[in-house]
Amino acid sequence: MTFVLAQWLVAIFAAISLVHVYWALGGQWAAVAAVPQVPSTGNGRLRPAFKPKGWVTFLVAGALLLIAALVCLRVGWWVPAVHHWSLQWIISAIALMLFARAIGDSELLGFFKQVKGSKFARLDTWVYSPLCVALGAGLLAVAWA
Repeated sequence: MTFVLAQWLVAIFAAISLVHVYWALGGQWAAVAAVPQVPSTGNGRLRPAFKPKGWVTFLVAGALLLIAALVCLRVGWWVPAVHHWSLQWIISAIALMLFARAIGDSELLGFFKQVKGSKFARLDTWVYSPLCVALGAGLLAVAWA
């Protein structure tokens, strides 16, 4: 069961990483739904809260692939399994960061965000934050199995 869960986790993290590589290379598909939006001053329209730089997006893609690799190490998929306590705690720390992401920053991200009404905000409530909770739970299950 844990091995199948790990395979799903690796596939999801790898897929999300590939989407970030696509964006880093200039892809625009779903880009409007990937960055929080805030109201513009004066006209009431929404604008992106920030403009992600390509190299930062590549770093995020690399971090997501690293998480997938750590899961592979833990369960022994393609490589010998590593059962060291430090790997267990690193994966657990990543899970806690995903839970924190789901809770949010109280303004733009997570279940308790204040800025609502944009495409990103709707997707964050119904897709991104629940996905972070599910991925975090899955990482904990893999780390402590």
